[in-house]
Amino acid sequence: MGRLFGTDGVRGLANGELTAELALDLSVAAAHVLGEVGAFEGHRPRAVVGRDPRASGEFLEAAVVAGLAGAGIDVVRLGVVPTPAVAHLTDAMGVDVGVMLSASHNPMPDNGVKFFSKGGHKLDDALEDLIEARLREPWQRPTGAGVGRVTDDRDGFDAYVAHLVRSVPNRFDGLRVVVDCANGAAYRTAPETLGRLGATVIPIHAEPDGLNINDGCGSTHPESLIAAVAAHGADAGIAHDGDADRCLAVDRFGNVVDGDQILAILALGLRDAGRLASGTVVATVLSNLGFSLAMQREGIAVEQTKVGDRYVLEAMKAGKFNLGGEQSGHVVLLDHATTGDGVLAAAHLLARMSSTGRPLDELAAVMTRLPQVMVNVRGVDRTRADADPDVAAAVTAATAELGETGRVVLRPSGTEPVVRVMVEAPTFDHAQQVADDLARTVQRALAL
Repeated sequence: MGRLFGTDGVRGLANGELTAELALDLSVAAAHVLGEVGAFEGHRPRAVVGRDPRASGEFLEAAVVAGLAGAGIDVVRLGVVPTPAVAHLTDAMGVDVGVMLSASHNPMPDNGVKFFSKGGHKLDDALEDLIEARLREPWQRPTGAGVGRVTDDRDGFDAYVAHLVRSVPNRFDGLRVVVDCANGAAYRTAPETLGRLGATVIPIHAEPDGLNINDGCGSTHPESLIAAVAAHGADAGIAHDGDADRCLAVDRFGNVVDGDQILAILALGLRDAGRLASGTVVATVLSNLGFSLAMQREGIAVEQTKVGDRYVLEAMKAGKFNLGGEQSGHVVLLDHATTGDGVLAAAHLLARMSSTGRPLDELAAVMTRLPQVMVNVRGVDRTRADADPDVAAAVTAATAELGETGRVVLRPSGTEPVVRVMVEAPTFDHAQQVADDLARTVQRALAL
């Protein structure tokens, strides 16, 4: 599998690459590493464990709980909750470790394990590498009173929803909203939160059965949400992914409002309230050029990072910024959360609609999305993508051709023999032509 940890924990086919044995071993290794760096010093360690509704989450949860308790950590099972709820409760409950079992927007057969340290922060690369290096090592097992105890939480859901409600600057009574819960972890949290804030909520895909998560629904499949917004005459639609760390939206006319547009709307809201830290928003290199142009026009600086919400978060912490996100719908509101939170982002988006009295389509019009084309060039040596002279010359030529009306991003995959070519241009046809030309050069120059 190469490096076990990806940009968002360990992920793979449940009971294939990601077995109960691996989940248990990861938990034991995490307990040892965190203990040795001093995270548990002076007290008996505690952990919270949550999961999305995937069927495989049931046995993987049991494995993680067994690993942590066997290593001497008291464990609180949160049940089915969003990933950001685990991050929040890790901090709010003052525990030492948080673990979430989810494969986010991936299809049901996949699952994943992600860890949070004290305070609800994702582990950095160095800690993940230490955990991976310590898998299956011999260890002295605690016995008797030294083993961890396991309990079930009864208050975490309400505490998390109350936190979301408190974070919002104003209510949005009268707004009619369809919420696609992706048959995932948001199935209770999203309708409850938005309802408490005054919205009339029409939930769809909110009946998880362990097998239907992300199945033709959620943020990667907005078709049924678009139809439901029209059918119910709703002011907006909200779409989450399986673990509810993403949020996309649909306006009253059925147009998808992506993460870039949501980020732009929230940036203006924070700026107008005098609360946008350093007048800056953090986005990735794949954010649409239209986003950067809109922020430039509005006098807001944009800090760009590599793709991945963890890199967005790292840049936010380093620069002491409080807003960042990705086109995919990961939005980080650092004043209220330690990670991307889809329900939090949705609540603040609706609050902006309510406070301005403007419909979502008007707010989203702050930026114009340029046509964007992505071509995956397969079967190539991705390690040479940044150094090959023919590829570099082709990128330079394409960039010069587009000038200020477009751009090119060439990005090697982190795990596959693939180079991704992204091109933005004034028209889709122009973007496609430039992307295809570049892809042919990459294929020829980097062929295995």
